[in-house]
Amino acid sequence: METTGCNGSVDSSTTFYLMGIPSLPKSLFLPIFFVFLLLYLLILVGNALILVAVVAEPSLHKPMYFFLINLSTLDILFTTTTVPTMLSLFLLGDHFISFPACFLQMYLFHSFSCSEAFILVVMAYDRYVAICRPLHYPVLMTPQTNAMLAASAWLTALLLPIPAVVQTSQMAFGPVAQVYHCFCDHLAVVQASCSDTTAQTFMGFCIAMVVSFLPLLLVLLSYARILASVLRISSREGRSKAFSTCSSHLLVVGTYYSSIAIAYVAYRADLPLDFHIMGNVVYAILTPVLNPLIYTLRNKDVKAAITKMACSQEPKNARKP
Repeated sequence: METTGCNGSVDSSTTFYLMGIPSLPKSLFLPIFFVFLLLYLLILVGNALILVAVVAEPSLHKPMYFFLINLSTLDILFTTTTVPTMLSLFLLGDHFISFPACFLQMYLFHSFSCSEAFILVVMAYDRYVAICRPLHYPVLMTPQTNAMLAASAWLTALLLPIPAVVQTSQMAFGPVAQVYHCFCDHLAVVQASCSDTTAQTFMGFCIAMVVSFLPLLLVLLSYARILASVLRISSREGRSKAFSTCSSHLLVVGTYYSSIAIAYVAYRADLPLDFHIMGNVVYAILTPVLNPLIYTLRNKDVKAAITKMACSQEPKNARKP
């Protein structure tokens, strides 16, 4: 593809050309497509199973699982924002994306990413109240409070990326701007601009750090209080039971921040551009793939609800006229 010069002005008629993974041979496009397709289907099916199980099983109508269905919904929306674009790129060679579609994708990708971080904080708070203040749990975690906490996480995350996205959309781009990524990530689009990118790069980095580390600090604070409370429990069985209620959430938090760390190291380290792109792709896919596996394999209640749901279908399917 020929490069095009900058026109030096803000122009919404700009078309973005997604470079994908520049040094990846075309012979590997189809295998990569099938890998991403398989992961995407696992994300959709796994999270949909959790949604249906929690809604259908009355024993799971608790605050912990209410926040879990928020997390599963986020994982579906988060990956649907970017993965279909990557699938189209690797299967059909569809590199072009319009100006409005690119910025909508950028906004949704970062909004859903922020939402996930905030929902994980809310889930940590739920575990803190359940373990450290069990007698007050029914009063503190009412359905109204749960809805307010979840709505606050969603609303805050939907508002946070707006300034960065709006300011980036006002930058100057050429008629065809080359984006070195598989989708419209904020930093990759900023670097495709003809304008001075210093301010936008710094702003995006600051927002990412605040959204990443502030929620992490709140989660760590919750678990520090939980750990102190659990260690005061005299019986070994009681301590084990308390820790088991947190294990799934801790694994999800670990996975989420591990993927952020991979993306951050890939960006900051002196590595080829392909590693920067792949670090971000791992961040976009890793957590949504592993979350359903963690909650179905580690959480007895969710696993029992899914098993019960599957078993209840067998007699109907086996029944013959």
